Amino acid sequence: MKVLVVEDYEPVRTSVAQGLREAGFAVDATGDGREGLWFAQTGEYDAVILDLMLPGTDGLAILKRLRDKENAVPVLILTARDTVRDRVRGLDLGADDYLVKPFAFEELLARVRALVRRKYETPSATIRVGDLEIDAGARTVRLAGRAVTLTGREYAVLEFLALRAGRVVSRTELWEHVYDFNAEPNSNVIDVYVARLRRRLARRGRPPLIRTRRGFGYVLGEDT
Repeated sequence: MKVLVVEDYEPVRTSVAQGLREAGFAVDATGDGREGLWFAQTGEYDAVILDLMLPGTDGLAILKRLRDKENAVPVLILTARDTVRDRVRGLDLGADDYLVKPFAFEELLARVRALVRRKYETPSATIRVGDLEIDAGARTVRLAGRAVTLTGREYAVLEFLALRAGRVVSRTELWEHVYDFNAEPNSNVIDVYVARLRRRLARRGRPPLIRTRRGFGYVLGEDT
């Protein structure tokens, strides 16, 4: 999953971005409102964490521009503005959640995860696809009751495929949701991770859980 952090106070921006990366998210971060709007309009994000008081373009203007363009990316406002009027205005402009500074990172992380679940219409933190079980909170994977050990990137690829289970996911979509803006594109890196996942999720006498649709991408789920 990929998150955009738009926060002008560098210590908060750095700590939030680092915490999200340690929790398994790909993260783009900026302290400038104009750059934040550009990122949000041109990138594929699963959530945006948005400060209100920003240089260049303020947070509410960014939010309004996104919603005016029918960009439905989940937005969490993170700000020191704590009046009811401020919260109402942000939510009425299209924010999905509102968290006031100072805050506990654990709460921020839980709220971001909730926004991602809502985006992909997954009400529980546990994602089940056949006998595959993914605990998005603990970042653990079990297959037919057996624990499966994955690297962070392998887990990120699998989680995104699981959130789109039964649907074709292109290589481009996978790249955009598991790598940040500064990552150097590699033509076959997604294929490599999918091949590794197939080996780790192999089931004796049964077809692979991840299937290739030639020319289109990958599908996670039983072949029906």
